[in-house]
Amino acid sequence: MAKKAKRVGILTAGGDSPGLNAAIRGFGKAAIGHHGMELVGFQDGIRGLAENRYVELDSSSLSGILTVGGTILGTSRDKVHKMRVGDETKDMIPTIIENCEKDGLDGLVCIGGGGTAKNANRLAQAGLNVIHLPKTIDNDIAHTETSFGFSTALGIATEAIDRLHSTAHSHHRVIVVEIMG
Repeated sequence: MAKKAKRVGILTAGGDSPGLNAAIRGFGKAAIGHHGMELVGFQDGIRGLAENRYVELDSSSLSGILTVGGTILGTSRDKVHKMRVGDETKDMIPTIIENCEKDGLDGLVCIGGGGTAKNANRLAQAGLNVIHLPKTIDNDIAHTETSFGFSTALGIATEAIDRLHSTAHSHHRVIVVEIMG
């Protein structure tokens, strides 16, 4: 009897950051191509997970996304234990567990920053198999050397400041720059 393929969900949550589609593609290509897994992408982060909104991902849907900005899955900043639903705030962990069981998921990959790490931890404590991939332009996730988005954000900021420096020098001015992260 053939062994049933593992089925894994993936989502992106929190703020936008460079490298999200590359992370989705990298994980997806390895999961599908090398390990024979089935992959579903939850739309709009934790919100989509709670509302069970997902798309089936295969090799063809992962092709051509490296040059697309943002995330093909969308994102949200919701908290699994305090999610706004209509006019009230609800603990959506039981609903998320139910959705994962109904969808036949063997695991869940959450790509995001500190808030996503907390959500992933809460879901793991509730019994789900969860992996958190760190993503933040701030590079401030505990026990993580570097995160998706940091190197690109740093490079873009450095290049922009270098260009502004020469402009300020040419005009004998001072330019103040504010960046995120």
